[in-house]
Amino acid sequence: MTAQLPVESISKLSELHPKPNHIRFQYGTAGFRTLGNVLDSVLFRVGILAALRSKRLDGKTIGVMVTASHNPEHDNGVKLVDPRGEMLEAAWEVHATSLANAATTSDFVEQLEALIRSAKIDLSKPARVVYARDTRPSGPALVAALEDGFKAIGADARNAGVTTTPILHYFVRSINTKGTKNEYGEDSEDGYFTKLSSAFKKLVTGKPQLPPLVVDCANGVGAEGISKISPYLGESLTLIPHNTATTTPGALNNACGADYVKTSQKLPPSLASVLKPGQRACSLDGDADRLIYYYLDDRGQFHMLDGDKIAALVAAFIVELVKSAGLEGEIQVGVVQTAYANGSSTKYLAEVRSTHLFVYRMRDRVDRLSSPQRLPVRCVPTGVKHLHHAAEHFAVGVYFEANGHGTALFSPETQEKLESHEPTTPAQSTALNHLLSLTRLINQTVGDAISDMLLVETVLAHKSYSGLEWDSLYVDLPNRLVKVVVVDRHAFKTEDAERRLVSPKGLQAKIDDLVKRYDGGRSFVRPSGTEDVVRVYGEAVIKSQADELAFRVAGLVYDETGGDPATRPKEFI
Repeated sequence: MTAQLPVESISKLSELHPKPNHIRFQYGTAGFRTLGNVLDSVLFRVGILAALRSKRLDGKTIGVMVTASHNPEHDNGVKLVDPRGEMLEAAWEVHATSLANAATTSDFVEQLEALIRSAKIDLSKPARVVYARDTRPSGPALVAALEDGFKAIGADARNAGVTTTPILHYFVRSINTKGTKNEYGEDSEDGYFTKLSSAFKKLVTGKPQLPPLVVDCANGVGAEGISKISPYLGESLTLIPHNTATTTPGALNNACGADYVKTSQKLPPSLASVLKPGQRACSLDGDADRLIYYYLDDRGQFHMLDGDKIAALVAAFIVELVKSAGLEGEIQVGVVQTAYANGSSTKYLAEVRSTHLFVYRMRDRVDRLSSPQRLPVRCVPTGVKHLHHAAEHFAVGVYFEANGHGTALFSPETQEKLESHEPTTPAQSTALNHLLSLTRLINQTVGDAISDMLLVETVLAHKSYSGLEWDSLYVDLPNRLVKVVVVDRHAFKTEDAERRLVSPKGLQAKIDDLVKRYDGGRSFVRPSGTEDVVRVYGEAVIKSQADELAFRVAGLVYDETGGDPATRPKEFI
C-alpha cells in the first residue's frame, strides 16, 4: 500500500501553531528571518518541509538551523541545509515561502499535497533531519515548534543542541558522506574541532609562534566555539575571548561582533581598553559564520581587515602553494566577489598572476614574481548561494563577502589530484602537504568564522606578517554603507550583479550623475535580503567624499520612494 501523508497528525499539531494574520514571510538568502515572536508557525511548517526534502532525496539528512546571525537579539530565523552542507536548492525556496504563507491549516495541507505531487515525493522514503540553534532567548520555543513539525510527519530528527551555524553545516555533510570515499569528518563537535585543530597544527609546525589573538565573540554562540576549540589548539595558538556573555539579555551583537565592526568601521567599545597597538584582533558574528580582523597602529588608529583583505591574503597564499607544489597550469585558482568588494581589492586581485608567488608591499619594499595568466575575479549578486555556486566552477574557488563571510572550495577533481600527485622535490612535497592540510582546515560547506580564523592565522604564520604588513597588500578606497528603511524594499530591482538599479525607474540615472562628481566615485543601491531596508554603498578616493556620496545617494532613495521619516539618517536631515 502506498504511504499517505499523515493529514490528521499534521492538522492536529498545525492548529497549535497558527499563522499570524497580515504577515507575509519570505524565504531569502538567509532563510526566513524576522521578529522571533512571529515565527512559531514558520518553524512548525519548516519541520515538515525538511522531512519532505529528505524523502525527496531518498532519505539523505537535511539540516535545519534556527538563527538570525548578525541581526539584533529580538530577531530570529530558520534556514534549511541540503545534504552536502550547502544552501537549500533555489527551487525549494519558493516551496518554503508558499507553505509558510498558507493562511489556514487546510490551505497548508492542500499545499503540502500539491508539493508532494509536483515534486514526485515518495512518502515511503525515510525522513532524516539534524537541527540546532544559536543562543537567542527565542530559540527554545521556536525549536519546540520545529519539533512538532517533525513529530507531525514522523521524521527521524537529531537535536544537535546549541552550536554554530557552520558546525551544523559540517554535521550535515559528515552524516551524509559517512562510510563513503568522500567522507568529510566525524559528525560530532569533537570531530569538527579535532579535524580543524589537527590540520592547523600541521600547517604551522616549524613556523614562529604568533602572539595571542583577541577574539570578539559577539556575545553569541561563537563564544562557546572559541572556548571549546582552545584546548584542541594547545600551544599552537592562544585565543583571548571577549564579549562572551551569551546569557545576558540584550548583549548579543550589541555594539560588538563582525557586523558592528564592518558597518561602524571602529573597535567594539568593550575592546577599547583591551587592544594594544600592533595586536591582532578579530570579531565573529552572532552565529559564527562571519569574520572581520583589525588592529591599532602605533598612533592608536583603527585599521579594519575585512572579507576583501581575507580573500586577497588567502587567494595569493593558495596560488603560491599551487606553484610550489608543481601544479601550476593544472589547478586554476579563482576569486568570487560581490559589488560590496572594495574597488582596490578587485584591482589588486586582478593583478595577481595565477602563478606568482606573492605580492608583498610594505613601505618601499615590493617583491613580485609573475607570468602571463591572470587570476580570474568574478562578480556575482550578493548572497552566499551566488558566491558558492560561482566558486564551484574553479578548481579552487575563493569567495569572501566584504562582510567577512566566505570560504575556499576545492573541487572533487582537485582533491583527487592533490591526493594522487607525485612530488619530485622536497619543496613540492611540503607545498603539496600544506594544500592537503588546507582542504581539512577549511570548512568547505559554508563560511565559518572559526575555520577562517585559523586559515588567516596559518597564512600570517607562514608569511611572518603582522596586521600592518597584511594591511599593506593594498590600500582600501574609503567607503560607507548606509541603511534606508523604505515602504517597499521589493520595489528595488537590480541588474549587473546588483551594481545597477532598473527599478524604481529613473533613480539609477540620478545616482550616475552624483557619482560623476566624486574622484574615484562608485555607488550602488540594493534591497537587503535579510532586513526590511535598502542598502546604499558609496566609495571614493577621499573618506569625506565617500561618506557624502553614500548619504546623498541615500537621500535620493528616501526622496524617490517615501522612506520612513522615523528612520531618516541624521546626516541628510
